[in-house]
Amino acid sequence: MTHDIGFIGLGNMGGPMAANLVRAGHRVTGYDLVPEALRQAEEVGVRPARSAAEAVRGADVVISMLPAGRHVLAAYAELLPAAGPGTLFVDCSTIDVADARAAHELAVTAGHRAVDAPVSGGVVGATAASLTFMVGAEKEHFESARPVLEEMGRKVVHCGAPGAGQAAKICNNMILGISMIAVSEAFVLGESLGLSHQALFDVASTASGQCWALTSNCPVPGPVPASPANRGYPAGFAAALMAKDLGLAAGAAEAAGLPTELGRRAAQLYADFAAAEGAGLDFSAIITTLREGGK
Repeated sequence: MTHDIGFIGLGNMGGPMAANLVRAGHRVTGYDLVPEALRQAEEVGVRPARSAAEAVRGADVVISMLPAGRHVLAAYAELLPAAGPGTLFVDCSTIDVADARAAHELAVTAGHRAVDAPVSGGVVGATAASLTFMVGAEKEHFESARPVLEEMGRKVVHCGAPGAGQAAKICNNMILGISMIAVSEAFVLGESLGLSHQALFDVASTASGQCWALTSNCPVPGPVPASPANRGYPAGFAAALMAKDLGLAAGAAEAAGLPTELGRRAAQLYADFAAAEGAGLDFSAIITTLREGGK
């Protein structure tokens, strides 16, 4: 089924996602505050709009990919009145669970349908249409969104009620952030003990230390040729974004009265790294500051 889609936020993630929808045959009208992002989207077939409200007029699906909850809520204040009755709003941003639920309530109160559908897979996944979508929504709204999400991703998981997609995203990334720090610390310790990177990788990758942070995004050059460590840590998933996601997880844990000690420590390490030299680097570059901390 072909849809008229309004796409709000055409940056590093949103731009490739919108392009995949165009390639799938949908009519996509997009808007971004950055003129260059809008120009690049137009080159791949997205029709540019002069405002966010213009992008959603006549759309039966509206997708947003924005930096934070405050941006989503501000955008919805403009978008909801401009959209036709019953429009399906799909927010793919990574935001606070409370903000996701608030956005859902705003949409439903305005007579629309809404799902939260944050993603995993980074820019590479957005470009290759291999993202994983974690969806929070009523069952019928999830089923409405699923075909569109499948045009942009390889796996679409219904995680539960509104807000559950965001909950799954921050829990997953808390695991990932802690894992990357653990893997990095192990390599730094191995270096100090005279152990080669390859030897540690050959053991851990086939033993109980095996994890994605090691086998797919190894923080040292050599063992995994495709990892960012081999190219000066260009951002596949930027450290600043990891700091943001871990901060969301820490905030959610605090609200729930849970200690999550490793999660809070990982959030602080990534916040410090992003505030220093690491913001635009891949999150695996955290090994550089861990290594320096031992000197």
